[in-house]
Amino acid sequence: MKASAAQQRLLLDLAELDAEVAKTAHSRKNLPEDAELAELATQLETAREDVSSSRSAVDDLKTVYDKVDKELTGMTEHAARDKAAIEAGSVGHKAIGELQHELDTLIRRQEALEGEMLELMEQQEATAVEADRSEAALLTLTEKELEAAGRRDASAAKVDERVADLNERRAALALTIDSELVSIYEGLRSRGQVGAGLVQARRCGACRMELDPRSLSRIAAADEDEVLRCEECGAVMVRTAHSGLPGQGKPRE
Repeated sequence: MKASAAQQRLLLDLAELDAEVAKTAHSRKNLPEDAELAELATQLETAREDVSSSRSAVDDLKTVYDKVDKELTGMTEHAARDKAAIEAGSVGHKAIGELQHELDTLIRRQEALEGEMLELMEQQEATAVEADRSEAALLTLTEKELEAAGRRDASAAKVDERVADLNERRAALALTIDSELVSIYEGLRSRGQVGAGLVQARRCGACRMELDPRSLSRIAAADEDEVLRCEECGAVMVRTAHSGLPGQGKPRE
């Protein structure tokens, strides 16, 4: 196939744009804000577990406190009835003794329950403080997540704009290149290969393989409008005055 040297060199510009598109698209998938959001998601999960745990602890303590309070109220009422009966003298001597024993037992139990309630109240206060702290931490992380999401969306929009601009420039450039040449280039790219590379320093610029002397001589001897393909990767090998080919710079006979 024949194509002017200028047309072939345009493939390098196309390849450069494609490399920039790929690089920019990769950055779109790896935004710093996405990593930050992933870290925040982990922290938020832990924070939500802390809030749930602290709320459960508050609820459990309230259940225990209500139970003790109910028992204490019943004992207080019971003790009051026993005391009233003793003071009224409306029962026999033996019954009074039994009532007094029961009253003493109730008073001791009351004192124990009152002490238990004081401990529960202290635990409730500490647990409530911890619950408030957990909820405040969750709120702070949620705000950070919203802020990071906003920055991520702004960064993504900027990158998308850059990709759109590059693709527009690429499309315009492709229209200026020989369609058959572009077809070869696109066919290679569709298979995940580099479409064109500059021959330089005895290497194919696409696959970076070093060219043997025979290949270098063949390339040097070819007309400048001959479209040459790398024997290793199939890419179009673009030659310039700086390719360092044998005899380059000397006039042809």
